[in-house]
Amino acid sequence: MNWMDMTQRDFLAALASSSPTPGGGTAAAVALGQASALSIMVADLTLNNEKWSDGWSIAERVQTAAIPLMRVSGDLAQQDSEAFDRVMDAFKLPKNNETEVAARRTAIRAATLHAAEIPFETAQKAADLLRLLPELALKGNGNAASDVGVAGLLASAAAKGALFNVDINLASLPDDMGTSMRDQLDGIREQVRTDGRQVMDAVRERLGA
Repeated sequence: MNWMDMTQRDFLAALASSSPTPGGGTAAAVALGQASALSIMVADLTLNNEKWSDGWSIAERVQTAAIPLMRVSGDLAQQDSEAFDRVMDAFKLPKNNETEVAARRTAIRAATLHAAEIPFETAQKAADLLRLLPELALKGNGNAASDVGVAGLLASAAAKGALFNVDINLASLPDDMGTSMRDQLDGIREQVRTDGRQVMDAVRERLGA
C-alpha cells in the first residue's frame, strides 16, 4: 500500500492502528510534504505581486526547493515503512546454527542501517527547507505570514521526528556503522533549532504579535 494514494482519513486510521507501519518516520515524511506544500503556496502568493517584490527572490528559491520535495516526501514516507518491514523480516530469519545466526545478524544490521538512512534523508531535506523560511516569513506575502509559520512548524517537526527514528536505529548498531550520520546529527539538530526559532520570530514580527 502506498500511503500517498490513501485518503487522509484512511492514512490516519492506518497510523492509529496497532500495525508497526506506518509509524513516526512515515508521519515525519508526510509532515515534510505538508510543509513543502504550504511553502509553495506562500511563494505563489508572493511572486508577480508588485507589493511583495522584495520577496520574489526568496519565493523563487523556495519554489525551487519545495516543488520537488512534494514528490520526494511521498517517496520517503513509503520507503520508511518498507525499510522497517525489512528489519522485521530480517529478525524472522532462521537461527538454528552458527552460520544462520551470523547471517541473520548481518541481515538485521544491514536492514537497520537502511532504516536509519531513510529518516536521515527526511531530516536533511526538512532542515534544508526550514533554512529558507525565515526570509520568506519576513519578505513574502504578509497576508500569508501565518502559513509560513505553520510550514516552519511542520518542517521542524519533520526534521526532529525523523531524527528520533535515526537515533533509535543507530542505537542498536555497532559504533562503527552509520558513522557519517552520527557525525552530522548534532549539527542538524542545532540548525533546526536555530532556524525554527527564527521562523517563529519572523512570523511574530510580521503579525505584530
